[in-house]
Amino acid sequence: MKMKLILNLLIIVIGMQTTNAQSDLEAITSTLMDYVEGTANGEPERVKRAFHPELNLYSVANDSVRVWYGQDYTGGIKTGRKSNRIGRIVSIDYENDAACAKIEILMPGPKRIYTDYLLLLKYQGSWKIIHKSYTYVDYPN
Repeated sequence: MKMKLILNLLIIVIGMQTTNAQSDLEAITSTLMDYVEGTANGEPERVKRAFHPELNLYSVANDSVRVWYGQDYTGGIKTGRKSNRIGRIVSIDYENDAACAKIEILMPGPKRIYTDYLLLLKYQGSWKIIHKSYTYVDYPN
């Protein structure tokens, strides 16, 4: 009888952990899609919802680190103005309240493939992108 009770409790605990993990993965994915779709479809409010207010974007240009302030980035997204970009989530890794994600953005206009590396934190009940580092390569000819 005791063994059966212990097994049942173990099954419940494992089930709860799986449900929480699935919920976090869904929430992270939703945040990432707010960023990807918000930038593609001219929805600055979606992008702002995904980003922490103090987020900055980082890249390298001429062998120097370039900082793009997040508020300037989101301020450049015009409501309703779609951009010719196709984004997809490549990977998500998370533990507890910290996550990292890799996003790929195809830009047919300038013929570039951007790769974004994003750091996320879960606080006050939601996941926010707190850091973005990115790079690009030109389409192969």
